[in-house]
Amino acid sequence: MMNFAGGVAVVTGGASGLGAACARALAQAGMRVVIFDLNESEGSAHASELGGVYCKVDVANPDSVKAGFERAVSEGAIRVLVNCAGIGPVAKTVSRGAAHDPALFMRAVSINLGGTFTCAAQAATIMAAQEPVGADKARGVIINTASVAAYDGQIGQVAYAASKGGVVGMTLPMARDLADKGIRVCTIAPGLFLTPLLHSLPQEAQDSLGKQVPYPPRLGEPSEFAALALHIVTNPMLNGEVIRLDGAIRMAPR
Repeated sequence: MMNFAGGVAVVTGGASGLGAACARALAQAGMRVVIFDLNESEGSAHASELGGVYCKVDVANPDSVKAGFERAVSEGAIRVLVNCAGIGPVAKTVSRGAAHDPALFMRAVSINLGGTFTCAAQAATIMAAQEPVGADKARGVIINTASVAAYDGQIGQVAYAASKGGVVGMTLPMARDLADKGIRVCTIAPGLFLTPLLHSLPQEAQDSLGKQVPYPPRLGEPSEFAALALHIVTNPMLNGEVIRLDGAIRMAPR
């Protein structure tokens, strides 16, 4: 089992939802958590609760990411990065005779795919220069967040599915790139989880969505996503893999 207790864990999108749950789990495992998020009030409050640090970071802006990592590295050796920051726009390729807004498409790609890559590349650069630990000479772990939409994109998810499909496709080559540096890379592809977006729906709608999941027939809890992220951190043989966490759901077209 890999033990990075005492090291720094950076969580993008760590102010709420899946990211907040990951930040909590990593803090409870003994790591110093640094939250990257644009939501200052929630980010600061959550970091304070966990005894961590908040940095206002726009993952789509490389300079902003660089500044965030400069702050994070002052807290100690960066051993874990969990990329949870992202957006989920809804628009069809053609709707009412109009083409999908290319700016909206590129924004999804810029944040979900480009932001994930930028944070991963900058984290890996820092990790590669650190002293390795343990028998496997490990330097760090990078966990990215895709979505079942990468495989089962629904109507209106063309931009979101494309961006998350890119994250899936990036996983193995990035793991291979970083193998000689002792850095592992995995991706989690969650299904229907009780994130702030779904929390905003009426309870009846939440229950209806949950019943679409074969087993267990409910929405996933962010703590269950965080439990898998923590397992990836501690299990040294998990590398280069995309793991669906979805209760066996396969999304219908709509």
